[in-house]
Amino acid sequence: MDIQHYMQTVGRQAREASRAIARADSNAKNHALRAIAAAIRRESAALVAANQEDLDAARAAGLEPALLDRLTLSEKGVAAMADGVGQVAALPDPVGEIGELKFRPSGIQVGRMRVPLGVIGIIYEARPNVTADAAALCLKSGNAAILRGGSEAIRSNRAIAALVQEGLSGAGLPADAVQVIATTDRAAVGHLITMRESVDVIVPRGGKGLIARLLAESRVPMIQHLDGNCHVYIDADADADQAMRIVENSKTQRYGTCNTAESLLVARAVAGRLLPPIAAMLTAKGVEIRGCAETMALIKEAKAASEEDYATEFLAPIISVKIVAGLDEAIAHINHYGSHHTESIVSENYTRAMRFLREVDSASVMVNASTRFADGFEYGLGAEIGISTDKIHARGPVGLEGLTSQKWIVLGNGQVRA
Repeated sequence: MDIQHYMQTVGRQAREASRAIARADSNAKNHALRAIAAAIRRESAALVAANQEDLDAARAAGLEPALLDRLTLSEKGVAAMADGVGQVAALPDPVGEIGELKFRPSGIQVGRMRVPLGVIGIIYEARPNVTADAAALCLKSGNAAILRGGSEAIRSNRAIAALVQEGLSGAGLPADAVQVIATTDRAAVGHLITMRESVDVIVPRGGKGLIARLLAESRVPMIQHLDGNCHVYIDADADADQAMRIVENSKTQRYGTCNTAESLLVARAVAGRLLPPIAAMLTAKGVEIRGCAETMALIKEAKAASEEDYATEFLAPIISVKIVAGLDEAIAHINHYGSHHTESIVSENYTRAMRFLREVDSASVMVNASTRFADGFEYGLGAEIGISTDKIHARGPVGLEGLTSQKWIVLGNGQVRA
């Protein structure tokens, strides 16, 4: 395959399709989305079978457990994927929304209209459900999508993409509005991230290695998501039962997700009372504790934490623990070691909780809630394209609104500037 020629063709087709999708009305887009959801349910067994082929190949290649977990697509997962597409259909269409209209002294009205970004290139690893989520969100927000999934999920992604294109065609929309890159050749990514004439924005969903490469090589603007080194801070005024539930859920519900807590900070005033039972719960669930000297003095199972541990997204049953003097040290630690993803404070002290919300520099900051809530569905956005740790354009879970921009509009009645 001539990769350059192939990618140029994909880009040209996406650009042409983006114009049709941008002018499509809500009914046509929703029709396509409902057809896609129905096709996914209809072909559940075929999708699971395609995914099993991917899993067999991945195990043979020695893929690590966290990636195998992300790659797995069960019947329940297929049903959830279809439900997610259906939920996007039920969401309000942001395209064409006009807001902030104000009259100016000249008599004109000035406001802003929400419009699609155009062509979105999405590069992701392992998770085949991203193919359906990304397709649904890009379609509903009036964008065309070029999807480059990981080679380990190529069979699953192709099977899902065929159903997406079936739904698009059935609704009278161009099938090329969603294209999955057919080759696993890494050179395809190199072309995708430099095709400024065809692609308006890149959304990477992957590890540090992928992000580092894209930051170095991309000529297309990115909505980026780095790693998820998320923290839970147990304040001196924390409720003990809440602290136990929140740490347990934040860390142990799933280990391979970006909103899983990787670090636990505990105020010194309550560490002796609250940390031992929490550590016992974590140890019973097979979680390795790597802590500071004070943590090791309290918890005999704890190992010494390195500087690197406090900055690491483990994606595994490992957690770093540090006992801190109080809120100031906790905030400083999070802002220094964290990845600006999601952090939570457990506290009944309103003033400290509000300070935590204001001063922690992350995309999602929570009070008395599990970090696992940092998710587009849980935030009411429907499926999400990813979680952005950027500060410009979109931050946090990126749903429909994050896949649009705004342009200024002026409504007049013959006014001319004096």
